[in-house]
Amino acid sequence: MRIALNLIGYLPGCGGVETYLINLLTALQRTDTENQYLVLCDEAAASSLPLEVDNFHLKTVAYQNNSLKGMLRGALLRTTGYDILVRELAGIEVDVMHHPLTILNPPGLPYPSVLTFHDMQQEFFPEFFSPKELRQRRMTYQASVQEANAVITVSAHAKNCLVEKYGISPLKVHVVHSGCGNEFYIRELASLSETITTLNLERPFMFYPAATWPHKNHIRLLEAVKLLIDQGNFDGELLLTGAQKNAHWDVNEAIKRLRLEAKVRWLGYLPQNVIPQLYNLAKLMVFPSLFEGFGLPVVEAMASGCPVACSQNSSLPEVGGKAAVYFDPLNVEDIAEKISLIWSDDEAREKIRQEGLLQAAQFRWEITAKNTVEVYRRVSSM
Repeated sequence: MRIALNLIGYLPGCGGVETYLINLLTALQRTDTENQYLVLCDEAAASSLPLEVDNFHLKTVAYQNNSLKGMLRGALLRTTGYDILVRELAGIEVDVMHHPLTILNPPGLPYPSVLTFHDMQQEFFPEFFSPKELRQRRMTYQASVQEANAVITVSAHAKNCLVEKYGISPLKVHVVHSGCGNEFYIRELASLSETITTLNLERPFMFYPAATWPHKNHIRLLEAVKLLIDQGNFDGELLLTGAQKNAHWDVNEAIKRLRLEAKVRWLGYLPQNVIPQLYNLAKLMVFPSLFEGFGLPVVEAMASGCPVACSQNSSLPEVGGKAAVYFDPLNVEDIAEKISLIWSDDEAREKIRQEGLLQAAQFRWEITAKNTVEVYRRVSSM
């Protein structure tokens, strides 16, 4: 097969979707030596894509939003409905094109298409989106799913959302779970000494790795920490990492309002090699998100031997299985109670840790890649 991976519109720094893209691309190169791949991307993203084998080739386009051609494309789309990118891509010789960024970009190409659909948070929490972003998602998401020949979802939960909200046939949707990288594993404590010193990690801590988007629910977590402190059930600190997003000001204000400056530290966006070390060092990873298409940090923490307490909603029970402690993310008291269960009980914490190692072993990027190629085969033979 000749397969095109359409990464047009991707730029580094897009969180979980970026993790999916880079790891899928890497795993495909490790596992598929039979098929030929053409990777399409913007010029600005080309240097960030790890292409290392002979059957993977790169083609760049110059349609970034802030470029002259990108602005021309946008103007023509708004005024005439015509997408000039279709003309540029229409002559590519491929058997199937994979669009892994939730939308077809562009729609209307004359190739069998596979679409990876990550989540539809806007259908459940529209209040977290600007009117412009809501309009854009509602114009493109459902139309892309309907046009695609096959849809990959990263969880059964995401598949069910497509069937229930968009009326998509379940036969069209294939669940292919995301994976967990080899960098997440248990390390000897001595190998972590430099990180302990650099980040001043002498006190026990729990860890929440999440950009400050509203749905990540930082403020209720902070209120749960305050409750635990008032009850005398928390003697450590909460470490927060991730990019600063829409709710960042509100999170900082909540830390001040709750007088948690001595108990909560914001470490910001850290190098990717540091995150596995923090999982190894944390007493637990807490994940109070209100909505997830998959929930990579849950698997990553488990693979690193870090016990997990997380929300009981969306895809998270599917990912965590029986190896996590679940709470209602809208209930501060329940969040606090479940954190305390792990934090204060060594035996319970070790049991959850061991179960987590077994659960995480089910999620490997090599499995993701092989199952994705199987979807390509089905679509190319239609």
